Amino acid sequence: MFILLLLVGQVGLTWAQMPQIGLPTKTLQLGANLLRVQIANTDEQRGMGLMFRQNLPTNEGMLFVFPVKSMQCFWMKNTYLPLSLAFISDSGTIVQIEDMTPMSTQSHCSREPVKYVLEVNRGWFHQKWVKNGSQVKGLDGIYSFK
Repeated sequence: MFILLLLVGQVGLTWAQMPQIGLPTKTLQLGANLLRVQIANTDEQRGMGLMFRQNLPTNEGMLFVFPVKSMQCFWMKNTYLPLSLAFISDSGTIVQIEDMTPMSTQSHCSREPVKYVLEVNRGWFHQKWVKNGSQVKGLDGIYSFK
């Protein structure tokens, strides 16, 4: 019996450390750039985010959608990839961009209430000339649930 419990415990631990898959996707436009994003729009999906991912293709990311605009804070616990994030207003305007360090518990918080947060590979925004004030197109039709 003990061995069975030990094996179940190990499987549970492995399952908990797997990246989430199967999220809905959408293509966003940022200037002349197209970005394919997975949409995290539930508390559980937003909480897991890009944790445990080993790679993220160049023009892909994750869009976190919140039920109402509010102050948001993100950290990189259990996230192996260096990422940049953009805090985005409900009108689709990028209001703040932050670079984050893998496996860090340092919080990166929005300076104002936002409806969306977009995570991409670190440096993607800079390389694509996307900055504060840039507009994100394609957010229409994205909604959140509780």
